[in-house]
Amino acid sequence: MSTIVKRSLKIAGHLTSVSLEHEFWDALKVIAKKKNRSVPDLVAEIDRIRAGGLSSAIRVYVLQSVQETDAAEGNSIEPTEVS
Repeated sequence: MSTIVKRSLKIAGHLTSVSLEHEFWDALKVIAKKKNRSVPDLVAEIDRIRAGGLSSAIRVYVLQSVQETDAAEGNSIEPTEVS
């Protein structure tokens, strides 16, 4: 089972806490590094464009980034219908 890790980040001039599974923090760090950005800068970008909660928006951003990378490498997996 994955452990939730709570971290504090300064976003748009204020301190906020974000709770994510360890795996999402690791993936976010990798994505930020690939984009030559810091994790707080990337989270600030996600914060500006999000519609729901910040933790959920980060998870969706990480998932979409992985899907885009897979598609670019020809490893796209078709979504299945959930009943």
